[in-house]
Amino acid sequence: MLLFFTLGLLIHFVFFASIFDIYFTSPLVHGMTPQFTPLPPPARRLVLFVADGLRADTLYELDENGTSRAPFIRNIIMHEGSWGISHTRVPTESRPGHVALIAGFYEDVSAVAKGWKENPVEFDSLFNESKYTWSWGSPDILPMFAKGASGDHVYTYSYDAKREDFGAQDATKLDTWVFDNVKDFFRHARNNQSLFSKINEEKIVFFLHLLGIDTNGHAHRPSSRDYKDNIKKVDDGVKEIVSMFNHFYGNDGKTTFIFTSDHGMTDWGSHGAGHPSETLTPLVTWGAGINYPQRVSAQQFDDSFLKEWRLENWKRLDVNQADIAPLMTSLIGVPFPLNSVGILPVDYLNNTDLFKAESMFTNAVQILEQFKVKMTQKKEVTLPFLFTPFKLLSDSKQFNILRKARSYIKHRKFDEVVSLCKELIHLALKGLSYYHTYDRFFLGINVVIGFVGWISYASLLIIKSHSNLIKGVSKEVKKPSHLLPCSFVAIGILVAFFLLIQACPWTYYVYGLLPVPIWYAVLREFQVVQDLVTSLLTYPLSHFVGYLLVFTLGIEVLVLSFFYRCMLTAGLTAFAVWPFLTRLWTRAKVTSLSWAFFSVLLAVFPLMPVVGRKPDISLVMGAGLLVLLLSLCVVTSLMKRKDSFRKEELLVHLLQVLSTVLSMYVVYSTQSSLLRKQGLPLMNQIISWATLASSLFVPLLSSPAVFQRLFSILLSLMSTYLLLSTGYEAVFPLVLSCLMFVWINIEQETLQQSGVCCKQKLTSIQFSYNTDITQFRQLYLDDIRRAFFLVFFLVTAFFGTGNIASINSFDLASVYCFLTVFSPFMMGALMMWKILIPFVLVMCAFEAVQLTTQLSSKSLFLIVLVISDIMALHFFFLVKDYGSWLDIGTSGSCPEYTVSLCPDFPETFLIYACCPAITVTPPSIQH
Repeated sequence: MLLFFTLGLLIHFVFFASIFDIYFTSPLVHGMTPQFTPLPPPARRLVLFVADGLRADTLYELDENGTSRAPFIRNIIMHEGSWGISHTRVPTESRPGHVALIAGFYEDVSAVAKGWKENPVEFDSLFNESKYTWSWGSPDILPMFAKGASGDHVYTYSYDAKREDFGAQDATKLDTWVFDNVKDFFRHARNNQSLFSKINEEKIVFFLHLLGIDTNGHAHRPSSRDYKDNIKKVDDGVKEIVSMFNHFYGNDGKTTFIFTSDHGMTDWGSHGAGHPSETLTPLVTWGAGINYPQRVSAQQFDDSFLKEWRLENWKRLDVNQADIAPLMTSLIGVPFPLNSVGILPVDYLNNTDLFKAESMFTNAVQILEQFKVKMTQKKEVTLPFLFTPFKLLSDSKQFNILRKARSYIKHRKFDEVVSLCKELIHLALKGLSYYHTYDRFFLGINVVIGFVGWISYASLLIIKSHSNLIKGVSKEVKKPSHLLPCSFVAIGILVAFFLLIQACPWTYYVYGLLPVPIWYAVLREFQVVQDLVTSLLTYPLSHFVGYLLVFTLGIEVLVLSFFYRCMLTAGLTAFAVWPFLTRLWTRAKVTSLSWAFFSVLLAVFPLMPVVGRKPDISLVMGAGLLVLLLSLCVVTSLMKRKDSFRKEELLVHLLQVLSTVLSMYVVYSTQSSLLRKQGLPLMNQIISWATLASSLFVPLLSSPAVFQRLFSILLSLMSTYLLLSTGYEAVFPLVLSCLMFVWINIEQETLQQSGVCCKQKLTSIQFSYNTDITQFRQLYLDDIRRAFFLVFFLVTAFFGTGNIASINSFDLASVYCFLTVFSPFMMGALMMWKILIPFVLVMCAFEAVQLTTQLSSKSLFLIVLVISDIMALHFFFLVKDYGSWLDIGTSGSCPEYTVSLCPDFPETFLIYACCPAITVTPPSIQH
C-alpha cells in the first residue's frame, strides 16, 4: 500500500507539473538582431505617464455639471494631440499591463507560477533600449524593468511600500510624491553637471507611475468621490510636469508626452478579468512627432462612447495596448523591443510617409525575426521527416513579401508598404503561436495515456482489495509470464531512444516513460478485469446502465460547476429530494426534512453575486448573532447532560463565544474607522491576529466527542471568518456546517436501513487515532455516493460564494481587519485561509462520517481519488493559457490536487477532529 501511495504522489506531481510544462511555458525567444528605423526620429525624449487603474470612461466623460474631471487632458485632445482607447488584454493586472506598454508583448503566461510578480525570463523593453530612463512610482512596478535591463542606465525612485495603504486618509499622496520628486530631480539637475548632460541626451525616457487612482479605486470604488477627485489631482500634476519640461528644455519641440493606463477597474473595485471597464483604458498623446487633433463629421465604432463623452467630432484612434511600445520606440529612434508583438499605429505619427513606411517595415522585420528564431529552435530538435513547417509563411513567401515591400518603398507606394507589412506581421504572429504549441499534442497524449492508466489501476485496486465484488468469482492462479515485462522493457527502450535522438528535454522522458510501468501494473491485474466482467454479467443490464449514467451525470455536474456556479444549486436541489426517493423518509422524517431544508438553503448561495461586489456589514453582524444564538442553544443542551459536560469544556465554549463577540466588534469598529479615513486601529489589528492564532489551537481543548469537537471547530473558525467577511458570505459556513451535522446523522440512518451496522449516538463516538482496524468493513455501492457527496461538498465549499481560482474574485476589503497596507502575499494568504475554512468544516464532517459508518478512510479516499482524477482529465483538455486570472485559474483548477495528494487525507488535514483533547494524554500517532 505504501508503494501505491508513493506512486500516486509521483504521478499526480508529474500530472500537475505537466500543465505548466505544456500550457504555461514562456513564449519568449532570444537571439534576435535589434531593429530600428533608419531615419531621424522626431523626438529626443519621451515622457510616459501611467495612471494605474484609470478607466477610459471615467477620464473622458463629463461630470454631472457638464465639465471635465481632467480639463488639461481634454484640452490636449481638442487642441494639441491624438487620442483613443487602448484595448488591454486579460489578465488586467499591473504587471501584464506595464509589460505590454513598455515591452510590447502580452504577459508571459509562465509568470502565472510567480503570481505575475517576478520576471520568469529576461525580456527586452523600451527602457532597456533607451540611452537613459528615469522612473518614479511604486516599488512593485519599477524594479521589474530595471532588473532585466542591461547596463546601468535605468534609474528608479520609489516610495516605501508602507505608503500603499488602502485605509490611508489620502491615497493621492502617492501621486503627489511622484510629481514632487520629479520637480526636485530637475531642480537638482541644474546644479549637477553630470546629470544635466545626461538628461539633455537624445533617446531618453521619463516614466511616471501614478498609483493613487488604483489605490482609491480598490479602497472606495471607482464611483466614489475619492477616485474622481484623484483624477483631477493627476490632471493638475500632469499639467505642471508638462509645463516644467517645456520650460526646462526651452520649448524645443523635441519632447513627446504619452498619458495612458495599465488597466481599468470594475464598479466593485477589482480588476484582472475581461469586463470592458477593465480592458478599456485611455490613451492621449501629444508633442513631437504626434498628429494634431483631426475634426471629423462622423466615426464608425461599435459603441456609443463618443456621444456619451461628447467627443464625436474629434477623431478617435484605438490601439491594442502592446502597440504603444513600437509607437514610443519609433518616436525617439531606439530599436524595437526584441520580444515586442505590437503593431505600430501609424495614424498617431505626424511625419513623412517615408518615415511611416520605414517604421512599419522595421516593425515587420522585428516580429519576423522572432518567428525565424522560434522555427529554427524547433527544427533543430525535431527529426527531419517528422518536422512540419508553418505553411502560411514559408521561406519563399517571407522573401517575396520583404522584396515587394522594399520595391514599394523605392517607388513611393507607402500605403501599400504599410498594408503589406501588416499582413506579414499577422502571419508571423500566427507562426509564433504554431511553433510555441508544436509539441503540445505529443506531450498531452503521453500525459493522458499515463493518467488513464493510473485511474484504471486505482479502480482495480478498489475492486480487488476493498470490495466484495469479485470475492465470489472463482479464479485460477496463473503463473506470471515473462513476455509481459519483456514487452514493456522493450517499449521503454524504444521511447527513450526516440526522445534521445531528438535531444528532447528531460521532462519529455518523464512524460514519455511514466505510462510504461503504469500500464504494466494494470495489465498484471488482467485476472481481476476478467473476474470483474464475469461479476458484472450477473447484474441486470438496466441497473448497470442506470448506475453508469448517474455516475457520469454527477461527474459532469461537478466539472460544469467550476464554470457555472448555478450547477451547484442544481446539485444541492437534487440532494434535497434524495431522501424522499428512498426509504429514509419513512424511517427518519425529521432528519430528512432537515436535510432538505439546509440543502435548499445552501443552494441559494451559488445564485448570489460574487463576494465583494455589494459589501454589507449588517449581514456580517447578523451572522455573528446567529452564531451566538446557536452557541447558547448548544451550551444549554450540553449543560443539561451533567455526566458528559465538564467545567473545563464550558470555559472553552465561553472563550469561543467571547472571541465571536470581539470579532463582531472589530468588524464594525474597523469599518467605521475606515469610513472616517482614520486607518486600521492598532488594537483591532492585534485582536484580529490573536483571534486567527487562537482559532488554530482552541478546538484542541474541547472534548474529543464528535459533536462537541465539531461544534468547537465551527465556533473557532467562525470567529476568524467573520473578520474576513464583507457581506452575505459570513452566513455561508454556518449553513454549510448545519448541513454537515445533518449529513452525519443521515449517513447513520442509511447504514441502519441497509443493516450494515447499528446506529450510535454522536455523543458516544469519539475521535481517536487508535481506531480498531478490524471494525472496518468492505466497500458497498452506496459508499460511492458518500465519496461523491464529499467531492460535491468540497466544490461547494470552494465555489459557494466565489471562484477560488482567481483572487480577483474576492474583495481586498476582506482583509482590512488584519492589514490595509498593500502586501500581496500576506493578503493572498489571508484570502486563501478564508477560502479554506469551509473546506476544513467539510473535511471534519467527512471524518465523522467515516468514523460513524465504520469505513476505512483509505477505502473512501480511493473512491474520491478516482472521481477527482476523472474530473482532472476533463480539466486537462480545458486548460487555457490566455484570458483573465479567472479564466486561467478556473481551467487549471484540477480537483485532484485539492482532495487526493495526501494518502491519509482526512487524518492529515483534520488535526482538529482527530487530535484528542489536550486535557488527556495524547496517544502516539499511528498511520
